[in-house]
Amino acid sequence: MTIPPSVTDRLLLRSEVANALAEGRPVVALESTLISHGLPYPRNLEVASDSEAAIRESGAVPATVAIHGGRLLVGLAPEALEALATAPTGSVRKAARPSLAIALADGGWAATTVSATMIAARAAGITVFATGGIGGVHRGALGVPGSSTAPTLDISSDLQELGRTSMVVVCAGPKAILDVPATLEYLETQGVPVISVGQDELPGFFARSSGIPAPYAAPDLAAVAEVVRTHLGLGLGSGVLVAVPVPGDRALPDAVAREAVARAIADADAAGIGGPALTPWLLARIAEITDGASIAANTALIVNDARQAGRLAVLLASD
Repeated sequence: MTIPPSVTDRLLLRSEVANALAEGRPVVALESTLISHGLPYPRNLEVASDSEAAIRESGAVPATVAIHGGRLLVGLAPEALEALATAPTGSVRKAARPSLAIALADGGWAATTVSATMIAARAAGITVFATGGIGGVHRGALGVPGSSTAPTLDISSDLQELGRTSMVVVCAGPKAILDVPATLEYLETQGVPVISVGQDELPGFFARSSGIPAPYAAPDLAAVAEVVRTHLGLGLGSGVLVAVPVPGDRALPDAVAREAVARAIADADAAGIGGPALTPWLLARIAEITDGASIAANTALIVNDARQAGRLAVLLASD
């Protein structure tokens, strides 16, 4: 049997990214599902472009990751970003670790989630990755105390990827619709340090704070960089999760965000929404409840995460 190409063999790096890596300059990976599945056109293209611009302003090179023609594209040209942003609904696959081979074998466009982006970025030699929020343990995944409802076991592959792929992921924390305490416990089991930047509580995605103490708080990115250098240098195999709060001028008040999430979850239960449809349904419902304020917070945190990841990449490259 002929051995098919490996992950490394399937990489296609944009020249700008390849040159930066060869010269030891900082590079930041970006996922592409927010373009194809997360936001409507033209907002999706605007946020993707703004995220890349924020990384450049920080002194690093952006590398948005996607799949096309059986190749893992690391760094997209403007026309590729446009193609993803304007693709007909349902024509772009969503690729995670479990579906990566399917997406590559299909030959068409696929957008990479956190786990697939980490796989491609790490294979290319990229250490820093920025995203909006990671997936995690969904509410009810481990069962509901006092209920006869069976556990759904709905746990994102993002968490195991963080446990097996040695790189730093910058985000605004786990998505607020998740079981955040259980997500933190899962990450601890996977050996993943979780660092909150500039505050003692874990960021709350739409809100500045989740009300949950962070496992570790760093005063600034310089302190984060020191932990990241040490962790990756030890060769433990796991990644590092860095959580930065959404900018204050776009953040939802803590109480408003928590109430909106609680209402949306209750509405989803009443409507019988579950499975893959649950997350997009909840995010859309939260947007309705908050009169669109959650969308403004979401777009702001995505760009801010990219900016902070760029700054962190510059610090790590200065060694």
